[in-house]
Amino acid sequence: MTTFVLVHGAWHGPWAWDRVVPLLHATGARTLTPDLSAAGDHGLHDHAEAITAAIDSVGGEEELVLVGHSYAGLVVRQAADARPEAVDHVVLVDGWAGADGAGMFSLAPAAFVTAVRAAAETLGDGGRIPAPPPAAFGIVDGDDAAWLAARLLPQPLRTFTERTRLSGAVDRIPGTAVYCRPQTYPFDRFGAALGYRTLGLDGPHDVMLTRPEPLARILLESRSFNKGKLEV
Repeated sequence: MTTFVLVHGAWHGPWAWDRVVPLLHATGARTLTPDLSAAGDHGLHDHAEAITAAIDSVGGEEELVLVGHSYAGLVVRQAADARPEAVDHVVLVDGWAGADGAGMFSLAPAAFVTAVRAAAETLGDGGRIPAPPPAAFGIVDGDDAAWLAARLLPQPLRTFTERTRLSGAVDRIPGTAVYCRPQTYPFDRFGAALGYRTLGLDGPHDVMLTRPEPLARILLESRSFNKGKLEV
């Protein structure tokens, strides 16, 4: 059996995967959707520890695919680095990712960093970043936008300022970087720089809301790329 650990991005919650999970279950796969938003005012390292705990809860005989959306690309790579023997594949979905020491503010352009810091100071409490509108995630359909707006949460600033701590073990695990088109940030280059195969998927940043079927197919197909088999 394959277990997919689906990790949501900033401002989101486990509900981000609600439209993907049934599609994976229909094939007999198991899913875990950890709630990073329940971690309070924690940072990236706390989130990585939470995902490491989720990995530990999966039986060692199961194939495990670790999936990170957006900010969670950093989180899942640090968690996988801590448990390289347990993770068979890493999938980034429009994911921020890099080598040891990478973080949101080291990877993002200066304008993004400035805007986020300003939002935390002027609109938040200094330590939290208010959620942007659904359009920032490419969600403009009225019903979907309303659904998303009602669920988005403030994001701890520490998750963006902290940087990953990687030993290099994660780089021995095969990976796939799914980048959404048209691109908002160079997610294809982030993945390619790590040696991941890169796959384009037409859709907005929150593609799991608008195109769950093709995303689920990509996740299921990733099961064929087991540890030690880097061929596409």
